[in-house]
Amino acid sequence: MNSLTLQHHYSANPYRQTTHPSVTSKTKRLIDILGALIGLAITAIVAIPIAIFIQLDNPGPLFYTQVRCGFLGKTFRIRKFRSMIVGAEKLKHLVKNEAQGNMFKNESDPRITNIGRFLRSSSLDELPQFWNVLKGEMSLVGTRPPTVDEVQLYQTHHWRRLEVKPGITGEWQVNGRSHVKDFEEVVRMDLKYQQKWSIAYDLQLIWKTLWVVLNKSGAC
Repeated sequence: MNSLTLQHHYSANPYRQTTHPSVTSKTKRLIDILGALIGLAITAIVAIPIAIFIQLDNPGPLFYTQVRCGFLGKTFRIRKFRSMIVGAEKLKHLVKNEAQGNMFKNESDPRITNIGRFLRSSSLDELPQFWNVLKGEMSLVGTRPPTVDEVQLYQTHHWRRLEVKPGITGEWQVNGRSHVKDFEEVVRMDLKYQQKWSIAYDLQLIWKTLWVVLNKSGAC
């Protein structure tokens, strides 16, 4: 299913509302740009030591690239510092999915490398996504960007979560990442974010994210 097909599915969704104000907010976009520039500067500083440790642990590509779905179902590519063994996607069917619904989660996934567990617990693996924020494909704060195969299984009401840009962090990442394993609950949290959205709430979630990262809590 390509980007045009996904957007066609979304346009046929009877839950479709007017454009969410977070998408057109110039203040939010300015915060995204400033945050992305800071994030990319940090990424440049840590990239070399991370690359060395990845090669020592499991030689292969520095980045893991995947197609995700963003605002209105438009597809884009994200990159993360690789936290799994080479060829991990081909072994996914061998790992038990501990989540319910249209998401995959396994807290003790054997495909994760030793350095990968550190990257995930510290959220350093997410740093390359600041490039997507700078390009406008993502925001600092939003909803979890789903994979194409997840969206292919969406029911009508699930499409509402794509009415805002996906974010590096958000309601689920801050308040439920470690214990919420039911996709319907994730959708409820995403819609809660849309209802509560304001610049002040975004800043609150960013502050909470920094606290979670520094305390290494909630990571997976």
